[in-house]
Amino acid sequence: MTAYLIGICGTAMAPLAAMLKESGWEVRGSDAGIYPPMDRFLEEQGIFPLLGYDAFHITEDIDVVVIGNAVSRGNPEVEAVLDKRLRYMSLPEMLRDRFLWSRKPIVVAGTHGKTTTTSMIAWSLVRAGSDPSFLIGGIPENFGASFRIGNGRSFVIEGDEYDSAFFDKTAKCLKYLPDIAVVGNVEFDHVDIYEDLDAVRATFRRFLGVVPANGRVMLGGDDGEASALKAYAKAPVETFGLNPGSNWRAVDLVYESDSTTFKVLHENRGVADVSLPLLGAFNVRNALAAIAVADAVGVNPNECAEALGEFRGVRRRLELRGTSRNISIYDDFAHHPTAIRETLGALRAKGDHRICAVFEPRSATACRKVFQQSFAEALALADDVVVAPVFRTTIPDKERLSVEKLVGDLRAVGTCAYAASTLEDVCEHVVDTAQSGDVIVLMSNGEFGRLHNDILARLEKAPEDPSDITG
Repeated sequence: MTAYLIGICGTAMAPLAAMLKESGWEVRGSDAGIYPPMDRFLEEQGIFPLLGYDAFHITEDIDVVVIGNAVSRGNPEVEAVLDKRLRYMSLPEMLRDRFLWSRKPIVVAGTHGKTTTTSMIAWSLVRAGSDPSFLIGGIPENFGASFRIGNGRSFVIEGDEYDSAFFDKTAKCLKYLPDIAVVGNVEFDHVDIYEDLDAVRATFRRFLGVVPANGRVMLGGDDGEASALKAYAKAPVETFGLNPGSNWRAVDLVYESDSTTFKVLHENRGVADVSLPLLGAFNVRNALAAIAVADAVGVNPNECAEALGEFRGVRRRLELRGTSRNISIYDDFAHHPTAIRETLGALRAKGDHRICAVFEPRSATACRKVFQQSFAEALALADDVVVAPVFRTTIPDKERLSVEKLVGDLRAVGTCAYAASTLEDVCEHVVDTAQSGDVIVLMSNGEFGRLHNDILARLEKAPEDPSDITG
């Protein structure tokens, strides 16, 4: 069988290509741009994508074409597929038909925390010897890869609420046949496809509506919107969180500089002690979700707690990229006000140090003014804020986030703030104003020009600050 993937270098498309290749398919594909790390990743799998889209790439010997979410009508390869009447489908459809029907999917959904929670569940099940498959929207450090094809029944997958393709506006998570569904939280997001919070709610209600009666549903007990979904579930429901009413609850939390310890209660009975090498209350909730799911598939909570003690996190999720001159540089995927608030809160809990938050409004939601005030409130948790230019300049002015207003609102509440004109300006300002002991966190849902490396390199070359010298 031959599969052709249009948009093969996407963060989910490339792992799908590798999974198909590992399953014995001949895999071809193309993309508008082929850059690290996806070019190296695909080459390591024996897949060599074509640069650019051309109708001549679409040949009659292709059995099925997978059309990526970022691809639309007018793409010459899409037009060739339609003209030739070739079989085509979305990424979620291919995952469902090829990998999920024969397994028991554990689908992790919600506005925040999906990638880390999915990674924790996958690691816990692998550590317990159940040999699951998984597909994750990030790279867990314990695996070094975003996918795995195992021999066990469980398939752990991140269930995004974004739509599937230009020809299928169904949310991805609805395609994944959840046997166990996890929803940690629900907020308004993806403003380019959802009109309001009610529309987001409707998708998650539909998501729980496809869980079989003999399946399981796990809901975030600290989130009112997630908890309210219980009324729409036909399967048994359990909740997790810090709330005293949660079925799975964390108590006796102790936040250290680089870890969090807590006791896990199930129905008010102690079942495990966890020493999690991650920061933040949000990661405690993610860990509770993993323990609840692991218990549902037969893994003892203590065994899961041991696995979580070895969990090394996910790349780009509050990832320490390096330290220079006693200045720490973190990378984080936060691009929603709530995620920014959680990230900065976790860094604040590390100790008494100055926090510089560097924010790139890049996602379709972050570039719009819908969260103008909320971004200001979240970023005010930092001591110093640098805001990069809005990434999507095609958004009309009346809809676009105003960086100038954001910076002005931050200054009005006493937060140092700077509106950078370019990414080079971001780098120069951060390096010029950095002080010994600072924690700098770059937040974007994109690569942010790989500024982490540039900032670290320039800090190394910068004249030594006398305050860096101890003794």
